[in-house]
Amino acid sequence: MRIDLHTHSTASDGTDAPAELVAHAAAAGLDVVALTDHDTVGGHAEAVAALPEGLTLVRGAELSCRVGGVGLHMLAYLFDPAEPELARAREQVRDDRVPRARTMVRKLQELGVPVTWEQVARIAGDGSVGRPHVATALVELGVVDSVSDAFTPDWLGNGGRAYADKYELDPFEAVRLVKAAGGVTVFAHPLAVKRGAVVPESVIADLAAAGLDGIEVDHMDHDAPTRARLRALAAELDLLPTGSSDYHGTRKTVRIGAYTTDPEIYGEITRRATGAFPVPGAGGARQA
Repeated sequence: MRIDLHTHSTASDGTDAPAELVAHAAAAGLDVVALTDHDTVGGHAEAVAALPEGLTLVRGAELSCRVGGVGLHMLAYLFDPAEPELARAREQVRDDRVPRARTMVRKLQELGVPVTWEQVARIAGDGSVGRPHVATALVELGVVDSVSDAFTPDWLGNGGRAYADKYELDPFEAVRLVKAAGGVTVFAHPLAVKRGAVVPESVIADLAAAGLDGIEVDHMDHDAPTRARLRALAAELDLLPTGSSDYHGTRKTVRIGAYTTDPEIYGEITRRATGAFPVPGAGGARQA
């Protein structure tokens, strides 16, 4: 089995519509794909309706969190999307995305970049607006060569010249909320230092003690030594090690299915989840 547990659609900051994403996942030879848009489940219904036979969809989300002044992302899988407390938390994070993006546009304008809110809103479309949309505007204007080049201290990287904070969940609260909604949590790209500051391993240990289920090990932003360290850390802390592409369509160079999760680890994730089931094949018969 080939399993990719971290992808994004136009419901947040990917460039594939949810239906296109599942088609691309099937074409790439995946057996299982997780749709984990930022702080939203808005793409799930379209993905389920378009799901090709032979491909299983794991419904999830990537939750924006912050602890000790450091931002981090928490992948949540197979939770009940209607559970009210977690739904309110996701909505609160999403509501702060527009004013945050507007602030970043203003900061860029003050730096002499002729970006406009209308340009960013056009790029975001119906998706949950975020930094990649602002970064895409910088690419369009020729300010940077790629979206990744915008995530630096010069521009939109954490603490960068045009960076702006937004409301984010405490990761310990995120773990609690997801667990209460019957879901499973995995810390996304925990040592992706190229993105900015990362939390110390002691925080990962504390999260494990608080109920964190796993950490994303195999990821494009982790080099080989980092992956080895994370795999050892997962063993030390009894965490599930996952692998995922973090696919964003054409917004990033990584291909869907470039990094995958071991089938036994996937099986343990589904065993632990009680909020929802994976959805198999042609629209799925086991929706929950």
